[in-house]
Amino acid sequence: MTELNEILAATVYVDGEYRPFGELTLEHVRGRADELRAATGWGPTARVAPVALAWRELTMALEQRGAATVGELDPETLAELAPRLWVVPPGGSLLP
Repeated sequence: MTELNEILAATVYVDGEYRPFGELTLEHVRGRADELRAATGWGPTARVAPVALAWRELTMALEQRGAATVGELDPETLAELAPRLWVVPPGGSLLP
C-alpha cells in the first residue's frame, strides 16, 4: 500500500501548478493527454507518443469507471499506468 500512496502523492504539473496525482480530475487528465498528443511529432518528440497514449488510457479509465479523481481508480490500474505516465519514473527512480 505504501507504493500506492507514493503514486497518489506524486506531484504532476497541470494547469500551471503542481498537484498530487491522486487529486487530478478527468478534466486535468484529458487536458494533459491533449497537451502531450499535440507535442508528439517525429524525431526526438516521437518519444512523447507512448506517454501521451498512457494519459489517454487514464482518461478512458476515469470515464469508464465514472471516477471523479485519479485516486478513485483501482490500485492495479494505477500501478500499471503510473510508470507509463511518468508519474513515477519507469525504472522507479530518476536517481542512479
